[in-house]
Amino acid sequence: MPGNAHCESCRFFDEHKLNGAQASGDQGLCRYNPPVTQPAPESKGLWPVVANSDWCGHYTPEMTAAE
Repeated sequence: MPGNAHCESCRFFDEHKLNGAQASGDQGLCRYNPPVTQPAPESKGLWPVVANSDWCGHYTPEMTAAE
């Protein structure tokens, strides 16, 4: 894994916010894949919550966030 291949540096990482306020400084939402469905039919899908330091196998240098 390259040294900068964490979720925080990915262009698909979105800061996790609750009602417009920052939820936590060390987590965010992964927007790479579609939201995950929930067991109850009336429930909405949820974006996966990831830690800033997490990483996945989809990483490429081209996927880093714009500075």
